[in-house]
Amino acid sequence: MALALPFLSCTNGQAKGERPNIIVILTDDMGFSDLGCYGGEVMTPNIDNLAENGLRWSQFYNNARSCPSRAALMTGLYPHQTGMGWMACADQGLPGYAGTLNNHCMTIAEVLGGSGYETYMVGKWHLCSERQCEGNVTETWPTGRGFRHFYGHPEGASDYFNARLVNGDKRLPKTGDGFYLTDAITDTAASYVSRHNYDEKPLFLYLAFNAPHWPLHALQKDIDKYVERYKAGWDVLRDERFKRQIAMGLFAEGTELSDRDKKVPAWDSLTPAKQKEYTMRMAIYAAQIDAIDRGVGKVVEALKKTGQFDNTVIMLMDDNGACAENLGKDNEEVTGQAGTWESYRINWANLSSTPYRLYKHYTNEGGIATPLIVSWPDGIARKRNGSFVRDYGYFTDIMATCVEVGKATYPKTFNGNEITPCEGTSLVPNFKGKTTDRGMTFWEHEGKMAVRDGNWKLVIINEEGAPVDMTKYELYDMSADPTELHNLASKYPEKVKSMMGAWDKWALRCNVYPVSTERYGQRQQGYKRTINGEFDDNFGGWDTSSEIGTRFSIEKAEPISGKKSARIDVIKKGSKPDASILEWTFPTVTPMTATVGFTYKCDKANSLWLSLRPFKAGDVPVLYKKVSLKAAGGKVLFENLPIEKGRYQVKFYLGESEPGRILIDNVILELKEK
Repeated sequence: MALALPFLSCTNGQAKGERPNIIVILTDDMGFSDLGCYGGEVMTPNIDNLAENGLRWSQFYNNARSCPSRAALMTGLYPHQTGMGWMACADQGLPGYAGTLNNHCMTIAEVLGGSGYETYMVGKWHLCSERQCEGNVTETWPTGRGFRHFYGHPEGASDYFNARLVNGDKRLPKTGDGFYLTDAITDTAASYVSRHNYDEKPLFLYLAFNAPHWPLHALQKDIDKYVERYKAGWDVLRDERFKRQIAMGLFAEGTELSDRDKKVPAWDSLTPAKQKEYTMRMAIYAAQIDAIDRGVGKVVEALKKTGQFDNTVIMLMDDNGACAENLGKDNEEVTGQAGTWESYRINWANLSSTPYRLYKHYTNEGGIATPLIVSWPDGIARKRNGSFVRDYGYFTDIMATCVEVGKATYPKTFNGNEITPCEGTSLVPNFKGKTTDRGMTFWEHEGKMAVRDGNWKLVIINEEGAPVDMTKYELYDMSADPTELHNLASKYPEKVKSMMGAWDKWALRCNVYPVSTERYGQRQQGYKRTINGEFDDNFGGWDTSSEIGTRFSIEKAEPISGKKSARIDVIKKGSKPDASILEWTFPTVTPMTATVGFTYKCDKANSLWLSLRPFKAGDVPVLYKKVSLKAAGGKVLFENLPIEKGRYQVKFYLGESEPGRILIDNVILELKEK
């Protein structure tokens, strides 16, 4: 942030209103058709009003999943160029799949902040690794990536009633009674808008909702609005949504509605008990969107009270298609209240995707199509209000648009790093009724690929866990078949060949290879075999526990090597020799041999115990050894330790450690198949 300050000073004093305020609003796991202005029955009057007095895109795209979509949105690059080609839960040791933003990209906040904007973020970040979140590595949080103000959660999901939030770069105590996350997010956003000094700088606000992402948590007053409505069931409501989409001009007459998903039973075939359960699931989900709309209304009202609404660009979209994941328990009473962890399932996701096929994860339209609503009274002619933009666009275009309307400069270097050129195309021509001529656009997520080139779209779908097959082509003419029901790949093989060739060149250029379809849990568990042994992510990934009289901290002033070491201050001699102080849990998938060790430094001769043992309590340790520590420091290594398939732990114990300081670094966990 200190490096950005000199840029700020040279832009102060510009005339009020010379550059617009910019607010980017992102919802989470919301389906294409859920908003009223996209055909839904959920009551979203505030968002609908923005659409009626602004523009709606009929074809705008995200990247099928939270992390990669947010990376594209925030940086103007394809996800793999930023290191976020997959998810934040695993660094796969590849440039495109590091699980956190790299230093060769810039966020919108860094670009606009360097051009004189005051930068705010509220809500969900999900652009740093889970270890970094757990270890409170704040340089990867929003305040380390250009946002001067942040209130929300760095992680990818949150309990709505009992949240663990961050203000700036400080963790807050867990919330208590009377708290609801969506309202807290929008109240804070409205407060930022109300308190901002517009005479000094224009405002950039990134308002990233956690809703309506799992879990289904909503206020009872909002749930009660929808219970009766959803007793109609998904078959009736899906047909109603599609008819509204045709009537409003979102789709042309003659567009075909995709069939109900084969995995979803007919509503009328359900027992009354099941209908009641599923009615509640959708009522809660709708209530979550209702709360979003209420919050958007608060932010708009704050803008109007400050006289800034006309001079503010508001862009609202969603991070992926409807979520069909089955989370929670079957046949459980679904209430939406604290302590429940339910999802609305594929049954209702099929409704949310109307009229498309498939969902989040997929590169068919049901996975990557998002609403985009833009309001800017000073920048969009009133005669265009309520109209549809028919050009297709992609999340990277938001950065390019912010740069243009904010009269900002997208740098070639930043903080000593070369910055990858922006891949986005500004939407400003669309604001004026002109085309952007975007050209070819590309996707990859979990082995699901796509190319959009004018009216043509090529899709390859590899299911999670299946072998990668680069020849499972689907080719669609999106002008005649926007719901992707008629595969033309066999009819136009040359078109398939040319589009696949372009995809391959893009994949090579943007760090997409090697394509993987490994399951979420496989990637996550595999990464746990890579130990955070140099404490780059602080104690992220480690379980720390101690007796009274022992303190843990990250040592930066005099680390053993690199930048960080784990510091253990023993205040008094331990009374429980078997109480572990550091634990690393990891899985093995086959019998293996292990090497474990560490480097240390201490203020006097001392001792620790080190063990490698099965996770299950009572099982015989593979290693359980008292290690004498020299005052001058040294290295400890144990090799060729046999372990079986299962879960294991590397553990450090105080044992008979004397009061003093012990630094631990370079903890080694090497595994080889027998």
